Amino acid sequence: MNEEMKLDETSSSSNNKSPNLQTLTSLYSNSFTQISKFLPISSDSNFICKISNFCRQFVRARSRRRKPCLPLPLPSKSLHSSLIMTEASRIFDVLEDILEQSFSNMHYVQKNLQYWQIKEEGSNAQKAYFMLFERGPRALIRGSAELVRNFIAEDSSFQILCHTASDFIAERVTVLDSLKHMLAKFLAQVYMITDSQGDELMSDPQKSLPSLLIVVDGLFSDLEASIAKLHATSQMDSSVGNSNSSSLAFNKITEVEREGPQWTDGEIRDAIDLIYQNLQKLDSYISDVVGKHRKPRKLTRYWIRYTCGAVGLSVCSLWLVRHSRLVGSPDIDNWIREAKDSTISFYTEHVEHPLLSIRDELFDTFRKRHKGVMDSEEVQLTANSLHRMLLAFCEQTNGQKFQESASDQELLEIVMARYEKELLHPIKSIVGGGELPRAMLIQVQKLKLDIETAMLELDQILKANEINFAVLAALPAFIFIIGLVMFLRSWIKQDKGAEGRGRIARRQRRLLIVEIEKMIMQYQSCMDMRQIDDAQCCFGLVLYTLDRLYRAVEKHAKITGEWSCLRQDIIDLAKPELHTTHKLTITSRMERVYDCLLPLLRQ
Repeated sequence: MNEEMKLDETSSSSNNKSPNLQTLTSLYSNSFTQISKFLPISSDSNFICKISNFCRQFVRARSRRRKPCLPLPLPSKSLHSSLIMTEASRIFDVLEDILEQSFSNMHYVQKNLQYWQIKEEGSNAQKAYFMLFERGPRALIRGSAELVRNFIAEDSSFQILCHTASDFIAERVTVLDSLKHMLAKFLAQVYMITDSQGDELMSDPQKSLPSLLIVVDGLFSDLEASIAKLHATSQMDSSVGNSNSSSLAFNKITEVEREGPQWTDGEIRDAIDLIYQNLQKLDSYISDVVGKHRKPRKLTRYWIRYTCGAVGLSVCSLWLVRHSRLVGSPDIDNWIREAKDSTISFYTEHVEHPLLSIRDELFDTFRKRHKGVMDSEEVQLTANSLHRMLLAFCEQTNGQKFQESASDQELLEIVMARYEKELLHPIKSIVGGGELPRAMLIQVQKLKLDIETAMLELDQILKANEINFAVLAALPAFIFIIGLVMFLRSWIKQDKGAEGRGRIARRQRRLLIVEIEKMIMQYQSCMDMRQIDDAQCCFGLVLYTLDRLYRAVEKHAKITGEWSCLRQDIIDLAKPELHTTHKLTITSRMERVYDCLLPLLRQ
């Protein structure tokens, strides 16, 4: 969510530049109009007016192309596209800019309001920690002095600090929440008027355009009255200081223009410029008020961490200087050399040698098989020698001829029987020329054969698992590479709020749908109780949340091919006349059908 706020802060700051550019364009166009009165140009030639109109259309088209938002509730897109080059089509640019600027201002208010609401829900200890440690070093000094002063005067110094923190946070929550609701009501009124008069604008724009401009001018007057009422009830002027935030006064269409039978192109152009001037004033007012009630900057909130980090970095720098060449110490050079040698050793032992072993195991099998054959031939020679020794011993002791195919086990039984007999008189057998020495030599040969056979089997087992040992030796390097790749991947493809790709972004998009459902039901409840103002405010919050969802899912839905259907569902949810049951059905379908809104299943 913090990353989304950062991105939206950038978007909001870019949006705030639009009114200044529009004001300059309006100024130059009016200057061109005044100059044209003194130039010898015929009435049929309106070259300068065309240049002025072109500048306005270029700036507003650039503003609209900056970032897509929830579209206007127009009956037909084709009819709208046919009116782009006409003079009356400028009202659609005005309405789109009003919507875009209102969405931007509401989000600017909402992200700061959300921060203070989280602080308001915290415990007394968290609020006291915020007052002392998250508002900068000056606040820490003043807060500590006040805490000590209250502790000396009274025993409830901590309670006083908590009460001050609660009042400090509650004041900002009240001001920002009231401002958000006023902007939501203004947004809902503009959207409803566009929806109700869209058919007239399409059929007869020249006739309906003046009345629409007058209505929009009246909405600015209502917004001005609401802001004045907010100042009167909440005493916001005392909190914002000596700023000009309380002197908000929108420009108004004169009574002569209101009562005119039909407006000229110049009067229409002046009325549109007046609306853009009001938008600039509103944007300046929002920036001023929210600037006084905004959340502390990141540098202010984490100044203790940054200070400790700076101190630690300074200490480390001094320590490095003491062991560097600057003071004649070779310690850093020695450490660099040792680190280089350790890195080379690690690479050789865990990367190069294991990979070479795997390569030899995969591509040099013939050579290893040949070596294995030679080892088995040596074992076979020992086995043949043992067989001849057994055969000769048995023939001499038994006095009979044995076949060459006689098994070693049969011959060995005869040898062991003779060996046991000779052991009864070992000295006589040794001195008298018995068979005991020969039987012992045969057993030594049998032991040699068993050892060679076991070594051959062990060698075969080791050779069969050489690739496994090589992989185990390279495992630390593989773990390091995989961890580095995962870290880089998570850093590059990190979630950017609801517009990201990961699990958190999908969860935030689904939470936007939940918030839309909640506000739709609240809107219907207000309508049932005939609370029109509260209903308009709820509908404005619905539009704001739909705009956030519209921006978040557009890129992902275009990739999956779902954008046309999903876009139409979002537009249907924004229709004021659509029944609540139908809207809740749409939100339920959105959560079940569209891939970009489904939860990401664990693999």
